Amino acid sequence: MDKLIELASTLVSGAFIAVLAAWLTNRSRNRQEQQNEIGALRVHADAMTVAVMELQGAAAANRLLWEGPAERGRAFLLTLLAFAGGAARARIAGGTDVQSGLVGFGQAAELLSRERVASKQTLAALREPLARAATAAAPLMRSSDPAVAAATEQLLNALTDVEDTARLEAALGAFGRAVNTATAPRLSWWARRRAVSAG
Repeated sequence: MDKLIELASTLVSGAFIAVLAAWLTNRSRNRQEQQNEIGALRVHADAMTVAVMELQGAAAANRLLWEGPAERGRAFLLTLLAFAGGAARARIAGGTDVQSGLVGFGQAAELLSRERVASKQTLAALREPLARAATAAAPLMRSSDPAVAAATEQLLNALTDVEDTARLEAALGAFGRAVNTATAPRLSWWARRRAVSAG
């Protein structure tokens, strides 16, 4: 009988150890998967933030290069000078007033055409950062955290109008808060219980 009790005791303690080991293994695996998800979320969020900042920089450069009042004034002045230079050249070559005017308009149109092409090329440079932002947003839109997915969608919507900097900054701030909340260290059951009892 003692042998039977000893055998039963060994089986119960073995079963308990096996259940405890399985529970600890599962808990450890779940924590590792959670840490991997958090790490991946941080990487994707960083890529999204960098793409948004790059897009903002490209848009600001475009505004500075082509859309400011100083640039518009410069383009107007250069157009006048091109017109006057072309007209003077045609007049010196013996052209009539009409011919000189036509040559002047041609020179001005050529200059404006080059300016327009350069402006469109600079604007087309916004496509690449916009594509990077969309690529970075794809995994974030599939995030298991609904706040991150919603904030990413809001940020993508704000990127459609880069000129609305207030809306873009607000969307970027909401995105950052959602990512910070999703990647914050999670308290254990025991720590949460102690925080509730202390409060």
